[in-house]
Amino acid sequence: MKVHNDLNKLPAFHNAVITIGSFDGVHEGHQMIIRRMHDLAQDMQGESVLITFHPHPRLVLEQEPHDLKLITTIEEKINLLQNYGLDHVVIVPFTKAFSQLTATQYISDFLVSRFNPHTIVIGYDHQFGAGRKGNTKLLRRHGARKNFQVIEIPKQEIETIAISSTKIRKALTEGAVEQAARLLGHAFTLTGTVVHGQQIGNQIGFPTANLEIKSPHKLIPYTGIYAVRVRHQEQWFGGMLYIGDRPTLKEHHNRTIEVNIFDFDKEIYGDKLELQFIQFIRADQAFSGLDALRDQLALDRKSSLSVLASIEQQIQTDTRIKPSVSVVILNYNGKQWLEKFLPIVQETDYPELSIVVADNGSTDDSLHFLHTHFPSIETITLEKNYGFADGYNHALTQVESEYYVLLNSDVSVTPNWLDPLIELMERDQSIAACQPKLKSFNETEYFEYAGASGGWLDILGYPFCRGRIFSITEKDNGQYDNTQEIFWASGAALVIRGRLFHSIGGFDPAFFAHAEEIDLCWRLKRAGYKIMVRPRSIVYHVGGGTLNYNTPQKTYLNFRNTLYTILKNEPISKLLWLIPLRLSMDFLAGLLFLTQRKWLHVRAIVKAHWSFFPNIRHTLRTRQQHIECIEQCSINDQPNMTAQYQKSIVWQYYVRRKRYFNQLKYEKNRKLGSKYPLPG
Repeated sequence: MKVHNDLNKLPAFHNAVITIGSFDGVHEGHQMIIRRMHDLAQDMQGESVLITFHPHPRLVLEQEPHDLKLITTIEEKINLLQNYGLDHVVIVPFTKAFSQLTATQYISDFLVSRFNPHTIVIGYDHQFGAGRKGNTKLLRRHGARKNFQVIEIPKQEIETIAISSTKIRKALTEGAVEQAARLLGHAFTLTGTVVHGQQIGNQIGFPTANLEIKSPHKLIPYTGIYAVRVRHQEQWFGGMLYIGDRPTLKEHHNRTIEVNIFDFDKEIYGDKLELQFIQFIRADQAFSGLDALRDQLALDRKSSLSVLASIEQQIQTDTRIKPSVSVVILNYNGKQWLEKFLPIVQETDYPELSIVVADNGSTDDSLHFLHTHFPSIETITLEKNYGFADGYNHALTQVESEYYVLLNSDVSVTPNWLDPLIELMERDQSIAACQPKLKSFNETEYFEYAGASGGWLDILGYPFCRGRIFSITEKDNGQYDNTQEIFWASGAALVIRGRLFHSIGGFDPAFFAHAEEIDLCWRLKRAGYKIMVRPRSIVYHVGGGTLNYNTPQKTYLNFRNTLYTILKNEPISKLLWLIPLRLSMDFLAGLLFLTQRKWLHVRAIVKAHWSFFPNIRHTLRTRQQHIECIEQCSINDQPNMTAQYQKSIVWQYYVRRKRYFNQLKYEKNRKLGSKYPLPG
C-alpha cells in the first residue's frame, strides 16, 4: 500500500477504483467496502484508491467541535489500512478552501483531474462540495461525460456502518473493549508518547510508562485497568494499562494514562507506544494507601497475564490456511550437498510447502541421483549453467508460490526454521524479503560469512553484516538476536514474495554470482519495502560450498559486481564522486594484495575493471529498466534507506580498528538503531 500526502505528487492511476470517506476505526463495515473495491480493481486489472481527509472535516467546519471523538488517529488509520490489500491511500489535507469547492469543481478539479477514476464507490447519501450540494445523481451525470461509473452502496449497508461506529464508541466509553473489538474486526488501539511522571509506580514495584495522547479528539475508553498488548519499536509485550485520576493519590489527583509493561526494563522517554486493548480488568477505585494499592495491582497483573496467555494461545492455534511456499535450491555439480542436506530440508514441517531443485546445467550425475533417491522432489532442468543470478531467474518462471525461499544446496536447516520467517512477513505486508540467522556449519558457535545476522551497506556501497565485517566473523553470543530491519538479505537463505521477485525485475543476470541479492534488495528498498532478519530462525551454512570465498574468481566478482550495484542504484549526482573514489580504493586494495603476494587477486581486480568499463552503457540501460520496475512496485514516495550506515566501514575497520558490528557508534543513530526489534 502506497500512502500519498501531497495532492501535487500523485501518480497517474490506472483504472482507478476509488472511494471517499473518513473511515474512522476501519471497522467491519469499512472493511466490506474495501473488499468490494479490491475485487473490482482486480477484475479490471486496475488500482484501488481510498481517499480520506485530515484533519477531520468537522474540526475545520465547526467552530467548537468539542464532542468529536475519533476511534483512530490518522496514523492509526493508516496502520490499519495496511492490512486490507489496498493499492493506494490518499490523505487529503482538508482546509476551508477545499471545503468551498463547488460540487462541479469537486468532481472535475479534484476527482477527475487528480484520480482519473474508472469507478467511484460511494454511499447512497454521499454529499459533497460547498453547501453539500453534490449528490450521486450529479456524480453519475458527470460520469457519463467523463467516462467513469458510479457504484452506490445500498442504504442498509451505510446505515449499518453508521450504527457500528456509534456502537463502537459506546462500547469503548463503557469499557467493553471486547465488544468493540468484535465490531471493529480488530483490537481498539491507543497510541501515545512516553513522558515523565511522578515515579509512583517505581516506588511500589510497578513501574509505568506515562502516555501523552497528542490528539485531543482521540476517544479514551472508560477509566480502570485493562489487559493490553504493547508495541514498542515493532516488538510486542504484554502489559496492564491504567486510565483514571488516581483517587488513592490525592496529592496527584489528575487524569493519567500509564502502562506497566511486563518483562521490560528499557528507558523509553520520548518513544512512541501502541497499545491494543484486550480486556477490561476492573474499574478505577480508591484504596486506603500505597500498600493496599500494591496488593491490588499484584492481583491485576495476575489477571492480565492470564488474559494475555489465553490470547497468545489463540494466536498460536489459529487454523487459517498458510500461504504457499516453495523452497527452490539451485544446483550446479552439487550432488554431495544434496545428498547431505536435502533430507534435512524435507523434514521441514510446513503444510503448504513444495521443494524444488533447479539443476543449472550440472555435468555430474546430480539429476540421476535426485531421480533415483528423491523421486518426490520436483526438478527443473536448465540446459546450461546460467550462474546463480540468471539460473534463479529461469527457474522461478516455472514456480508458482506466494513465497520463494532461495536456499543454497550447502545449507543445513533446523527444526521450525521456516514458520518464523513466513509469520513475520504475513504480519507486515511491507516486508519484501527476509533471512534467518546464518551460522557456520563447520564452526557452529560462529556466524557465517555470507549473511550472519543480516546485511548492511555503508555510505560508499561496501557491504557488511551484523556479526561479520570484512573477513572477521564474530562468535554468536546472542548479541544480534533481535528481529531487525536490514539493508540486504543473504542469497544463501532468502525468503521473498513471489510476485515481487518478478515485478521488481528479478536478479540482474550480468552479476552471474555474488552481490546479486544486494542489488535486488536495494531495488526493493528503493520501492519503499523493508528487508528483515529473523534470528529466531537459524540455519547453518557450509560457506564456499558453491563458490569458494578465497579464490581470485570470488575477488573478481566481488569488485566487479559491487561497482555494478552502486552504478545501478545510487543517484547520478553521487556517482560523479563515488565511482572515482571506489576505483581509488580498489587500487589501494590491490596494493594490499601485492604486499600479501596474492598476485592472482591483483589480476582479478584489474580484470574486474576491464569488465566494468565496457559494460557501463549496458548497466545504465538496465538501471533505467529497473527504475521503471521500481516505479510500478513502489509503496512509498521515498526510498527506505534504513540500515545504510552513514559512515565508511573501511575507515572504521582499517583505521579505527572497529572489527565488530556492536563497536560501531549507533546509540543515537536511527539508521543503525533497531527499527524493528522483535524477539528473534
